[in-house]
Amino acid sequence: MDIPNKMNQKLNFESSVHQRINQLLGEIDTFKGSWKILEQTKSGYLKELRKIATIESTGSSTRIEGATLTDEEVEKLLKSVKVSKLDKREEQEVVGYYEALEIILESYGDIPLTINYLHQMHGILLKHSHKDQTHKGKYKNLSNQVVANYPDGTQRTIFRTTEPHLTSGEMESLIIWVNNRFENKDLHPLLIISTFVYEFLSIHPYQDGNGRLSRLLTTLMLMKVGYQFIQYVSFEHVIESRKEAYYRVLMDGQKNRYNEEERIDKWVIFFLESLIELTSLLDAKYQTYRKLKILLNERQQQIIAYIKEEETVKIKGIEESLEKYSRNTIKKDLAYLVNEGMIIRSGAGRGVKYHIKK
Repeated sequence: MDIPNKMNQKLNFESSVHQRINQLLGEIDTFKGSWKILEQTKSGYLKELRKIATIESTGSSTRIEGATLTDEEVEKLLKSVKVSKLDKREEQEVVGYYEALEIILESYGDIPLTINYLHQMHGILLKHSHKDQTHKGKYKNLSNQVVANYPDGTQRTIFRTTEPHLTSGEMESLIIWVNNRFENKDLHPLLIISTFVYEFLSIHPYQDGNGRLSRLLTTLMLMKVGYQFIQYVSFEHVIESRKEAYYRVLMDGQKNRYNEEERIDKWVIFFLESLIELTSLLDAKYQTYRKLKILLNERQQQIIAYIKEEETVKIKGIEESLEKYSRNTIKKDLAYLVNEGMIIRSGAGRGVKYHIKK
């Protein structure tokens, strides 16, 4: 059976499944349209949202694979990172993921979905991982399997993957299928992306880093087909929170790998429902921001913006930044913002500092 027919078979769902999928696609695309209008306002808050989401995505995606660093630890590491001193494997993975994600967010329009670029992205992902230097950017030469890693150190084999001698051919066919679908526009882009992710994970083309790379490629493809809101909220964080279901729906399709019974309806619905959850989280974050904007006067908004930029400040720094306002006025604003829970005050006397509540 040729590749298009194989893919059609995997997407051959019952009518009730198609109805559910169409409902989810409609909700996501409605949000996409409204978000595009909102994004045109070029709010400074979007920059802040993207920064937070990038940290969360880096932390979540590496934790799914067994890392233990919290988002706070990830943020601290990325601020003070000295690449030559990345001794711990999880630190190497965090920095590699962050750098790959930043490239995607900044240059997605210039990154085609080709085998060469996949190899390059895999190389960036594993650039700092000492034990991965011999096989980064190259297809696997040993059999591997999808393994779930848990915080207590235990592992569980999820499913077996494509054998090394078949990997190159399956990946080439997959890339051709995806690019043809995008070009012909004969399948909804979210169905193309979700199918690609399932197939990529089933093939597991690299010796290591496949799960992380699949999530980076998800962001890349979503950005390329117009779902720019993905950069402002962490899809990886949603997957981490639904980790058990994530593995379960992958296994449901994979159990019939290479036979005519293979269907990926549960995976597709999981993928789309995760995007729905993502849009709800993003909408809630932005609505909270809008309410704050309404509640705060321009001066208070400037104070909040300055503290966000500097992260930790003293009143003297705020005075110098907002020099047209008196110290007494700024002190009253700070007291109000602390009382409303928008900023946190620490220290005493001349050592008092302010930072944003996370």
